[in-house]
Amino acid sequence: MSLARVRVLPLALGAAAIAVLIALGVWQVQRRAWKLDLIARVEHRLNAAPVAAPAPPRWRQIGKDDAYTRVVATGRFRIGADTYTQATTELGAGYWVITPLDTGGWTVLVNRGFVPARERGRHPAPAGEQRVTGLLRVTEPGGGFLRHNDPAADRWYSRDVVAIAAKRGLVRVAPYFIDADARAGEPVRSDWPRGGLTVVRFPNNHLVYALTWFGLAALVAVLLARALRTDRRDD
Repeated sequence: MSLARVRVLPLALGAAAIAVLIALGVWQVQRRAWKLDLIARVEHRLNAAPVAAPAPPRWRQIGKDDAYTRVVATGRFRIGADTYTQATTELGAGYWVITPLDTGGWTVLVNRGFVPARERGRHPAPAGEQRVTGLLRVTEPGGGFLRHNDPAADRWYSRDVVAIAAKRGLVRVAPYFIDADARAGEPVRSDWPRGGLTVVRFPNNHLVYALTWFGLAALVAVLLARALRTDRRDD
């Protein structure tokens, strides 16, 4: 076959496309390994016994690797300082009820659970010493999808610890919040707020994506091989 008749540019583009598609497939394989490791670590935290909620000396180290750790905190709720953040759960649309818990030296925001809109403001926090067990959650700054928190109007779409603490005049507040468990021995409750509704789900479609990229690379390779054979026959 005469080199003059080889379509150099299409050949180069095809080879580049194959390389890029293979690289994308390898990246998805790596992402799958990372996701499986993440799921395993989170499941380990979810199944572990609760530990003491991190106190001020540990606050600087709190990050995403601490999310969903089962924790326990003891203190007194600040009555009348509830914050309602919009939520959609398996029970429908409504609000999360966020209440400050004073532990005696610092404060942590506790998501006491979900209430439908009709129940907003009807369930003050219990008085006296309380023991709260739940999941450590990292702060959710800013707001929800296309909706920004409006502290001035007391309108919330996410559990933004810093903004909520500022709005309620709180000091020495933990940089995380706690999603309270359902009450022990009461998996189904008729009263509100309803705890234990945290959804822990990590989509893992990376294998499908990887196979798609590798399949496209194979398809481009086949088309490129056919083009080369056609050029060879025409030579």
